Amino acid sequence: MEGIKHIIFDLGGVILNIDYSRPQQAFRELGVKNVEQLYSKQQQTGLFDQLETGRISEEEFYDSIRELAGLPLSDGAIRDAWNSILLDFPLRRLQILQQLQLHYDTYLLSNTNAIHEAAFNRSLQQTCGYPTLAVFFEKIYLSHHVGLRKPNPAIFLHVLNDRGLKPEETLFIDDSPQHIASAAALGFRTIHMADGMTMENDIFKPR
Repeated sequence: MEGIKHIIFDLGGVILNIDYSRPQQAFRELGVKNVEQLYSKQQQTGLFDQLETGRISEEEFYDSIRELAGLPLSDGAIRDAWNSILLDFPLRRLQILQQLQLHYDTYLLSNTNAIHEAAFNRSLQQTCGYPTLAVFFEKIYLSHHVGLRKPNPAIFLHVLNDRGLKPEETLFIDDSPQHIASAAALGFRTIHMADGMTMENDIFKPR
Protein backbone atom coordinates (compact mmCIF):
# COMPACT_ATOMS: atom_id res chain seq x y z
CA MET A 1 0.00 0.00 0.00
CA GLU A 2 3.05 2.28 -0.13
CA GLY A 3 2.25 5.48 -2.01
CA ILE A 4 -1.49 4.75 -2.09
CA LYS A 5 -3.76 7.63 -1.08
CA HIS A 6 -7.06 6.54 -2.65
CA ILE A 7 -8.86 3.21 -3.01
CA ILE A 8 -11.61 2.56 -5.56
CA PHE A 9 -13.72 -0.52 -4.90
CA ASP A 10 -15.94 -2.52 -7.18
CA LEU A 11 -19.17 -3.64 -5.49
CA GLY A 12 -20.29 -7.09 -6.64
CA GLY A 13 -17.74 -9.81 -5.95
CA VAL A 14 -15.67 -7.47 -3.78
CA ILE A 15 -17.94 -5.96 -1.11
CA LEU A 16 -21.27 -7.61 -1.94
CA ASN A 17 -21.36 -11.36 -2.49
CA ILE A 18 -22.90 -12.26 -5.85
CA ASP A 19 -23.52 -15.40 -7.91
CA TYR A 20 -23.67 -15.00 -11.71
CA SER A 21 -25.15 -18.48 -12.13
CA ARG A 22 -28.31 -17.69 -10.18
CA PRO A 23 -29.92 -15.24 -12.66
CA GLN A 24 -28.89 -17.50 -15.53
CA GLN A 25 -30.77 -20.37 -13.93
CA ALA A 26 -33.70 -18.17 -12.92
CA PHE A 27 -34.11 -16.76 -16.44
CA ARG A 28 -33.90 -20.28 -17.91
CA GLU A 29 -36.70 -21.34 -15.59
CA LEU A 30 -38.77 -18.39 -16.82
CA GLY A 31 -38.31 -19.58 -20.41
CA VAL A 32 -35.58 -17.22 -21.61
CA LYS A 33 -33.33 -19.11 -24.04
CA ASN A 34 -29.56 -18.78 -24.57
CA VAL A 35 -29.15 -17.00 -21.25
CA GLU A 36 -25.37 -17.56 -21.12
CA GLN A 37 -24.99 -15.68 -24.41
CA LEU A 38 -27.11 -12.81 -23.08
CA TYR A 39 -25.42 -12.31 -19.71
CA SER A 40 -22.30 -13.56 -17.94
CA LYS A 41 -19.44 -12.24 -15.84
CA GLN A 42 -17.23 -11.87 -18.91
CA GLN A 43 -19.68 -10.31 -21.35
CA GLN A 44 -23.26 -9.29 -21.94
CA THR A 45 -25.54 -8.19 -24.76
CA GLY A 46 -26.60 -4.67 -25.58
CA LEU A 47 -29.79 -4.98 -23.54
CA PHE A 48 -27.88 -5.30 -20.27
CA ASP A 49 -25.37 -2.64 -21.34
CA GLN A 50 -28.24 -0.25 -21.98
CA LEU A 51 -29.76 -0.99 -18.58
CA GLU A 52 -26.42 -0.51 -16.82
CA THR A 53 -25.74 2.82 -18.52
CA GLY A 54 -29.24 4.17 -17.88
CA ARG A 55 -30.20 4.27 -21.55
CA ILE A 56 -33.35 2.20 -21.01
CA SER A 57 -35.82 2.22 -18.15
CA GLU A 58 -36.75 -0.67 -15.88
CA GLU A 59 -40.03 -1.01 -17.79
CA GLU A 60 -38.23 -1.21 -21.14
CA PHE A 61 -35.94 -3.88 -19.69
CA TYR A 62 -38.91 -5.95 -18.52
CA ASP A 63 -40.58 -5.58 -21.93
CA SER A 64 -37.37 -6.73 -23.66
CA ILE A 65 -37.09 -9.83 -21.46
CA ARG A 66 -40.74 -10.67 -22.20
CA GLU A 67 -40.00 -10.34 -25.90
CA LEU A 68 -36.92 -12.58 -25.63
CA ALA A 69 -38.89 -15.21 -23.74
CA GLY A 70 -41.99 -14.91 -25.89
CA LEU A 71 -44.01 -15.20 -22.70
CA PRO A 72 -46.25 -12.81 -20.70
CA LEU A 73 -43.91 -12.73 -17.69
CA SER A 74 -44.73 -10.36 -14.87
CA ASP A 75 -42.44 -7.50 -13.91
CA GLY A 76 -42.07 -9.09 -10.49
CA ALA A 77 -40.96 -12.45 -11.86
CA ILE A 78 -38.34 -10.80 -14.07
CA ARG A 79 -37.17 -8.54 -11.25
CA ASP A 80 -36.80 -11.48 -8.86
CA ALA A 81 -34.82 -13.47 -11.44
CA TRP A 82 -32.54 -10.52 -12.14
CA ASN A 83 -32.04 -9.73 -8.44
CA SER A 84 -31.17 -13.33 -7.62
CA ILE A 85 -27.54 -12.50 -8.49
CA LEU A 86 -27.32 -10.44 -5.28
CA LEU A 87 -26.45 -12.34 -2.10
CA ASP A 88 -25.26 -10.65 1.11
CA PHE A 89 -23.05 -7.96 2.61
CA PRO A 90 -20.65 -9.65 5.04
CA LEU A 91 -20.51 -7.36 8.07
CA ARG A 92 -16.73 -7.71 8.36
CA ARG A 93 -16.26 -6.11 4.93
CA LEU A 94 -18.35 -3.12 5.92
CA GLN A 95 -16.26 -2.76 9.07
CA ILE A 96 -13.09 -2.87 6.94
CA LEU A 97 -14.44 -0.05 4.78
CA GLN A 98 -15.04 2.06 7.87
CA GLN A 99 -11.50 1.39 9.11
CA LEU A 100 -9.98 2.24 5.72
CA GLN A 101 -11.76 5.60 5.73
CA LEU A 102 -9.47 6.66 8.57
CA HIS A 103 -6.40 6.34 6.32
CA TYR A 104 -7.50 6.61 2.67
CA ASP A 105 -10.01 8.34 0.43
CA THR A 106 -12.38 5.55 -0.58
CA TYR A 107 -14.67 5.41 -3.59
CA LEU A 108 -17.11 2.94 -5.14
CA LEU A 109 -17.20 2.31 -8.90
CA SER A 110 -19.76 -0.27 -9.97
CA ASN A 111 -21.46 -1.50 -13.12
CA THR A 112 -25.03 -1.77 -11.90
CA ASN A 113 -28.58 -0.65 -12.62
CA ALA A 114 -31.61 0.88 -10.95
CA ILE A 115 -33.21 -2.51 -10.23
CA HIS A 116 -30.14 -3.84 -8.45
CA GLU A 117 -29.49 -0.55 -6.67
CA ALA A 118 -32.89 -0.66 -4.99
CA ALA A 119 -32.36 -4.31 -4.02
CA PHE A 120 -28.85 -4.00 -2.60
CA ASN A 121 -29.84 -0.88 -0.65
CA ARG A 122 -32.62 -2.89 1.00
CA SER A 123 -30.15 -5.65 1.80
CA LEU A 124 -27.67 -3.16 3.26
CA GLN A 125 -30.30 -1.62 5.51
CA GLN A 126 -31.29 -5.06 6.78
CA THR A 127 -27.61 -5.87 7.45
CA CYS A 128 -26.42 -2.72 9.21
CA GLY A 129 -29.21 -0.14 9.26
CA TYR A 130 -27.75 2.22 6.64
CA PRO A 131 -30.09 3.02 3.71
CA THR A 132 -27.26 3.48 1.16
CA LEU A 133 -23.55 2.79 0.79
CA ALA A 134 -22.76 6.52 0.82
CA VAL A 135 -21.65 6.41 4.47
CA PHE A 136 -18.71 4.16 3.53
CA PHE A 137 -17.25 6.27 0.69
CA GLU A 138 -16.18 9.76 -0.28
CA LYS A 139 -18.26 9.35 -3.43
CA ILE A 140 -20.12 6.60 -5.26
CA TYR A 141 -20.03 6.13 -9.04
CA LEU A 142 -22.73 3.82 -10.39
CA SER A 143 -22.73 3.13 -14.12
CA HIS A 144 -26.43 3.82 -14.67
CA HIS A 145 -26.03 7.29 -13.14
CA VAL A 146 -22.72 8.11 -14.86
CA GLY A 147 -23.85 6.80 -18.27
CA LEU A 148 -20.65 4.78 -18.70
CA ARG A 149 -19.59 1.32 -17.61
CA LYS A 150 -16.35 -0.57 -17.04
CA PRO A 151 -14.11 -1.51 -18.83
CA ASN A 152 -14.58 1.69 -20.87
CA PRO A 153 -11.53 3.82 -19.96
CA ALA A 154 -13.80 6.87 -19.97
CA ILE A 155 -15.43 5.89 -16.68
CA PHE A 156 -12.06 5.62 -14.95
CA LEU A 157 -11.02 8.99 -16.37
CA HIS A 158 -14.32 10.44 -15.18
CA VAL A 159 -13.54 9.42 -11.60
CA LEU A 160 -9.95 10.70 -11.80
CA ASN A 161 -11.03 14.07 -13.22
CA ASP A 162 -14.02 14.45 -10.92
CA ARG A 163 -11.92 14.01 -7.76
CA GLY A 164 -8.53 15.22 -9.01
CA LEU A 165 -6.87 11.86 -8.37
CA LYS A 166 -3.58 10.58 -9.73
CA PRO A 167 -3.80 6.98 -11.00
CA GLU A 168 -0.41 6.03 -9.58
CA GLU A 169 -1.70 6.99 -6.10
CA THR A 170 -4.94 5.09 -6.57
CA LEU A 171 -5.63 1.41 -5.90
CA PHE A 172 -8.46 -0.19 -7.88
CA ILE A 173 -9.96 -3.47 -6.64
CA ASP A 174 -12.28 -5.48 -8.92
CA ASP A 175 -13.22 -9.10 -9.60
CA SER A 176 -13.33 -8.83 -13.42
CA PRO A 177 -9.99 -9.15 -15.26
CA GLN A 178 -11.14 -6.98 -18.16
CA HIS A 179 -11.86 -4.11 -15.73
CA ILE A 180 -8.49 -4.56 -14.03
CA ALA A 181 -6.71 -4.51 -17.40
CA SER A 182 -8.42 -1.26 -18.41
CA ALA A 183 -7.52 0.46 -15.13
CA ALA A 184 -3.93 -0.82 -15.20
CA ALA A 185 -3.46 0.56 -18.72
CA LEU A 186 -4.28 4.02 -17.31
CA GLY A 187 -1.67 3.69 -14.59
CA PHE A 188 -3.81 2.57 -11.65
CA ARG A 189 -2.41 0.22 -9.05
CA THR A 190 -4.72 -2.80 -9.13
CA ILE A 191 -5.77 -5.92 -7.26
CA HIS A 192 -7.74 -8.57 -9.12
CA MET A 193 -10.12 -10.40 -6.80
CA ALA A 194 -9.85 -13.87 -8.31
CA ASP A 195 -12.47 -16.52 -7.56
CA GLY A 196 -12.28 -17.54 -3.93
CA MET A 197 -10.54 -14.38 -2.74
CA THR A 198 -12.16 -12.07 -0.21
CA MET A 199 -11.29 -8.65 1.17
CA GLU A 200 -11.19 -9.93 4.72
CA ASN A 201 -9.08 -13.05 4.13
CA ASP A 202 -6.75 -12.06 1.30
CA ILE A 203 -6.27 -8.28 1.13
CA PHE A 204 -7.06 -6.44 4.37
CA LYS A 205 -6.20 -9.19 6.81
CA PRO A 206 -5.97 -8.46 10.54
CA ARG A 207 -2.40 -8.09 11.78
